[in-house]
Amino acid sequence: MTEQHIASAFDRDLEAIQAHIMKMGGLVEAAIISSARSLETRDEELAQEVRQGDKAIDALEELINEETARLIALRAPTASDLRLVLSVLKVSANLERIGDYSKNIAKRTTVLVNAGEINGSAAALRRMAREVERMLRDALDAYIQRDAELAADVIERDEEVDQMYNGLFREFLTFMAEDPRNISSCMHLHFIAKNIERMGDHVTAIAEQVVYLVTGERPTEARPKADITSQSA
Repeated sequence: MTEQHIASAFDRDLEAIQAHIMKMGGLVEAAIISSARSLETRDEELAQEVRQGDKAIDALEELINEETARLIALRAPTASDLRLVLSVLKVSANLERIGDYSKNIAKRTTVLVNAGEINGSAAALRRMAREVERMLRDALDAYIQRDAELAADVIERDEEVDQMYNGLFREFLTFMAEDPRNISSCMHLHFIAKNIERMGDHVTAIAEQVVYLVTGERPTEARPKADITSQSA
């Protein structure tokens, strides 16, 4: 009876922590979309909301860390349960980093408000951000449902984000070469594109954590990386 009581208490505590994870994930998804929208519409007020909202994301990560440490100390989880508990910490850490990237994009938006627009770049960045947001939603669903197949699909989709980034990178180089007056704006926009590409990497890390959680093994094949700017000569 005592073991059953401990197990039920562990499950209850873990469910509460995972509820925080999903709340945090929802805030991060909204931050991704809002930061990209603020850029496209030159909405400084929305950008400021994203920057302020990052505090709630950080607070949730801190809460998750505290409750996870308490769970380990009080419930002394078995090896398999410990793997589950530690996955919570890794997922929340990746979510926090994605939130930071959204905040960074919002900061750049305030700089770009009065700058000249670069032919369709804001809309392209929004589409890229939207794809990352969809990947994150699926990665979190995979985490809750313990769906390794859906997680593997998310991992594969990161290549699409890399390809979108590569296309934008080439466009920005062209715009800067054609008119030096575009250099400042293009540098900021490239920074934003790189932030979104890095978001995709963190989403992929969450998906890889799901695969490990379900199968007990890390993904065996190296993740395809199509970002040409990250390759060394």
